[in-house]
Amino acid sequence: MQEELNEFKRNDACSLVPMSNDHPIIGTKWIFRNKLDKYGIIIRNKVRLVSKEYNQ
Repeated sequence: MQEELNEFKRNDACSLVPMSNDHPIIGTKWIFRNKLDKYGIIIRNKVRLVSKEYNQ
């Protein structure tokens, strides 16, 4: 997760703004996945942060 958060900072992908009462808040969730080699051994743990836009 820390790698993903560092990429957000490095790419300047988002910023925090004050909360507004007239707009709904869109939540987020973390997606975890294990990358496997051809023998089924875990070679990397991947993580993504996605928005739950269906709450819009």
